[in-house]
Amino acid sequence: MEFRRLAIPHVVLIEPKVFTDDRGLFFESFNAHEFERGTGLRRDFVQDNHSISRRGVLRGLHYQLPPFAQGKLVRVIHGRIFDVAVDIRRGSPSFGKWVGEILSGDNRRQLWIPEGFAHGFWVLEDDTQVLYKATAPYHQESERTLAWNDQDLAIAWPVKASPILSGRDASAVGLGEAEVFT
Repeated sequence: MEFRRLAIPHVVLIEPKVFTDDRGLFFESFNAHEFERGTGLRRDFVQDNHSISRRGVLRGLHYQLPPFAQGKLVRVIHGRIFDVAVDIRRGSPSFGKWVGEILSGDNRRQLWIPEGFAHGFWVLEDDTQVLYKATAPYHQESERTLAWNDQDLAIAWPVKASPILSGRDASAVGLGEAEVFT
């Protein structure tokens, strides 16, 4: 596996080594030893999540407050998304900054989004399936959502249309009003 730190160095793009032959292909989608080597972190993943969405859906920007903060290892097994991580650690030099990457079933890339970041993605193809491992279980009372279109964040989403949102995502607050990590 190859690990590349992004503009916010706590967020890491992971690219597996893919082995192909006339039978098809094989790759390791997760290896705890390699994850620790590439990120410098040892994490226990306690929950796997799987979402299926149609083109135009935007999920997020979601996070959970401590002590239920979640780190997420995100990958797409079918379709394509623009995946975004936003630093919400007040006092961090990159507070309020974001990074985004295209993840797809074809490129097999994964994005490590540590605790202290909001996460969201815009679905770019129908029937997109996203799998992600989380370091803490879902805890509804700790969950928060940032507005996907917050002008202070100025995320450069690759689609210039209105997304399909859940009610919760449609009523999310901007970074200036949000409870964040301190």
